[in-house]
Amino acid sequence: MKKLLIGNEAVSRGLYEGGLGFVSSYPGTPSTEITEFLAKYDDIKSEWAPNEKVALEAAFGASLAGVRSACAMKHVGLNVAADPLFTLSYTGVNGGIVICVADDPANHSSQNEQDSRHYAIAAKVPMLEPSDSAEAYAFSKAAFTLSETFDTPVLLRMCTRVSHSQSVVDIGEREEIAKKPYVKNVAKYVMMPANATKRHVVVEERIKALTEYAETCSFNKIERGGTDIGIITSGTSYEYVKEVFGDTVSVLKIGMPYPLPEKLIKDFAASVKQLYVIEELDGVIEAHCRALGLSPVGKEKFTPLGEYSQKTVAEAFSLPAKKTVSADTPIPARPPMMCAGCPHRGIYYVLAKNKITVLGDIGCYTLGAQPPLSAVDSTLCMGASVSGIHGFLRADTEMKGKTVAVIGDSTFIHSGVTGLINVAYNASDATVIILDNSITGMTGHQQNPSTGYNIKGDPASKVDLEALCRSVGIRRVRVVDPYDLAACDKALKEELAANEPSVIISRRPCVLLKNVKTNPPLNVNPEKCRSCKRCMGLGCPAISMKHGKAKIDRSLCVGCEVCAGLCPFSAIEKEGD
Repeated sequence: MKKLLIGNEAVSRGLYEGGLGFVSSYPGTPSTEITEFLAKYDDIKSEWAPNEKVALEAAFGASLAGVRSACAMKHVGLNVAADPLFTLSYTGVNGGIVICVADDPANHSSQNEQDSRHYAIAAKVPMLEPSDSAEAYAFSKAAFTLSETFDTPVLLRMCTRVSHSQSVVDIGEREEIAKKPYVKNVAKYVMMPANATKRHVVVEERIKALTEYAETCSFNKIERGGTDIGIITSGTSYEYVKEVFGDTVSVLKIGMPYPLPEKLIKDFAASVKQLYVIEELDGVIEAHCRALGLSPVGKEKFTPLGEYSQKTVAEAFSLPAKKTVSADTPIPARPPMMCAGCPHRGIYYVLAKNKITVLGDIGCYTLGAQPPLSAVDSTLCMGASVSGIHGFLRADTEMKGKTVAVIGDSTFIHSGVTGLINVAYNASDATVIILDNSITGMTGHQQNPSTGYNIKGDPASKVDLEALCRSVGIRRVRVVDPYDLAACDKALKEELAANEPSVIISRRPCVLLKNVKTNPPLNVNPEKCRSCKRCMGLGCPAISMKHGKAKIDRSLCVGCEVCAGLCPFSAIEKEGD
């Protein structure tokens, strides 16, 4: 049956048909939908994990028990899962393991553009890279056989364009795979030094076998065209090459970027006059070609920065770009911003008003760095705000009482709690603000261990954030409503003045949650408005200035009343006032 699928749904369908029995993931754009689609299949055990390390370790446990398993994450999530990944390469698998990692060239929703192919090389595990939804389906389905045949986890590399673009997929039926028996094998699965040394030998032999396999496997293929130009490419870059050149050049499409073939590449290079390598981000294939003694044109012509397109490929060859559809008039830029009524806005307003240095974290609340609030001073990675404030205050004691860390509820569970343990244990007078909006917001409203629901929406155990903070040694823990600016201001000043670590939990659900009841929109009384623009300092997208007076967009306003509390002239009124 043919279906039009985005790449992530195609991956989930391929994993499902391939006999997947267990999946554990942490949401991260552009990978999130893989697990969300898998959760719709009742014959698969699907879970959100607290972080990617836990997810991969859970997948390993399921594999050890004999079940085909998977996990999905974005590229920076693979950093978190790297610890088990490198040793999982040594242990190998029982049931097959597929690790889906989605890279984000151009930083659409990420803090860097790292190239996940380096992890495959460093961990010495095979990687597959589809170029469209049909291949995403086929590669993910085939990955289990590859995993079990070569006794290895398999990385499936997606990217934003493949994950979120659509193409036709001819789907099939699920293959029911019998659970493999678990057999105790200390030499294989217990990675103490003596065993690990022996397993390293197995890993090196496996890479040799996989390199041989890469020469003839179906993932790598040559498409013959003209012989003047030969292009080696992979992933979404393949689509751009075909858009520009069609069948006029010869193409070696690499669907298995690690390990790369040797003879196949040499023979292809020998069949063309000029060899090019076109790959987004780093020159991984190019470096391999040069190690083989070839001299391809690569990164001197094709940037290691951002995404490619058919236009950038055409321009690199001084060819006219094909016509594209564009708007008749310029579209104004719309920078990302916190939603109208976002519970994070109030606390950020108070922080900015008090000129507090804020160490930020990863989530919707990163947008607090945007003007007019401009309330965030740093954002590094998940959990870094809590760890970072400890070091910051250790290095600069004069910043005590002037610095806080902010972190979301999901991010706190992911990797913030260990930083808080460090704050308590090593006794810095840090104030940590947990922005609890009762959901994992930035990636599209996924549940987490602090929401009380699992991936299916069923009731689950709920982490008590106050109790957790106290249990790790924080004595000063208080909860505030971020819509109450006076209460937030009072709590902030008191906790910053304390001579011990403290936690403020800013608690109000995300306004976009389906079960959150909003108030009628507010109005601006133009006769009372004095054009002081104090309400504009909130950066709320529902508020603008028109004809010198504040104006509230009723289609956006949720009646949070934060702006009303700021107006010194009582010009912002409730409906009916």
